[in-house]
Amino acid sequence: MLKGKKILCISHTTWEGEYTKSTVQLLSLLARNNDVIFIEYPRTIKDLIYGVLGKIKAPVKQMLGISKRMTTIQSTRNSYITHVIAPPMLPTDFTSNPWIYKIVSSFNFIIYKRLLKKIAKKISLENLILITAYNPRFGLGVMGYLKEYAHIYYCYDGMDLNTHHLSQLAADEELCKRADAVITTSDYLRKGKIKYNPNTYVVKNGVDLSIFKQVRKTCNQGIQKRKIVGYVGSLDFRFDIDLIAYAATKLPDVIFEFTGHVSFPKIIASLNQFDNIRFKPPIAAHEVPNYLIRFDIGIVPYQLLEVNKNIYPLKINEYLAVGLPVVMTCFAELPEFDGFVEVSKTKDEFVSILKEQMEHCNEDKIQKRIAFANQNSWEQRAISFGNIIQSIIDDK
Repeated sequence: MLKGKKILCISHTTWEGEYTKSTVQLLSLLARNNDVIFIEYPRTIKDLIYGVLGKIKAPVKQMLGISKRMTTIQSTRNSYITHVIAPPMLPTDFTSNPWIYKIVSSFNFIIYKRLLKKIAKKISLENLILITAYNPRFGLGVMGYLKEYAHIYYCYDGMDLNTHHLSQLAADEELCKRADAVITTSDYLRKGKIKYNPNTYVVKNGVDLSIFKQVRKTCNQGIQKRKIVGYVGSLDFRFDIDLIAYAATKLPDVIFEFTGHVSFPKIIASLNQFDNIRFKPPIAAHEVPNYLIRFDIGIVPYQLLEVNKNIYPLKINEYLAVGLPVVMTCFAELPEFDGFVEVSKTKDEFVSILKEQMEHCNEDKIQKRIAFANQNSWEQRAISFGNIIQSIIDDK
């Protein structure tokens, strides 16, 4: 177990938010025995303006330095984190011109390094462990600036040109090569990264048993009501619109409920015409367990895209943790779920599996799903994550 270390995370996410974040879960647990500094996603001037106008939620005062950028917060895991908001940066994804990109990025790295220098004045960063969490451009841009003892690249998703700027893909590859180790969240993702760095490992997503262990699905729930097939999570380009439209047409008496932030407007535009499809706003992570037991089935309806092969969906363990049957498309190879999750290869098979799962509830299967999910706690994942870091330190 990793203990007594100073860890600074260059993150691509916020700390708070509408969904569970693997980075936040792991660092919250590592902070029990280590000093953790978390720098939030570096927002841009555009984010600042939208925040001032009230179009998005943004820590405007902290971004501007009116309020303290660095504060101590308590996590949901009974640990304390040094939480940092970066000053606003210039946007870079607007240009494909490499010279303009280089100039703008250089300016951003100067701002970011000044922030790191201010942190170092208040907190000793000697023998620092630097974790770049899916933010390769900034991780690469400040590499070595703090004379970090070890640099870990935590890559929890794939990248392609449909979802990321070319510069992000280039930085991802370069950081993989130069980091002391790369930690991924799926076997498929590891296969891609190990080409660049032999010290590439897998720590898969987990489930927060502290909030899920009190909730359990039973076969008596849902009797004499319309069946609910549900999904909780982000609704983005991965989502298979045609599949859900087909299923909703074939199962008109079943309610299909989708809860989460919609970043791909075509989803609602295409599916709003169906009376049995409902969209709900995001809910807080601690509300998810009691929300899930309303469902009869949890689904992961992702398209068969190359980038989706990298995914290890966090939500699968959450569905299983309350005992829900899970049905997903064959978007990725996830053999660890064999026997616990149903996988469909066609639209008709998806509908057929949904029918079968709704008609045959089994208390023994519910218990087995819960027992399986209990083996995949974030506590166990954090121990594995910390052990990898410790092994890198020992080797150095």
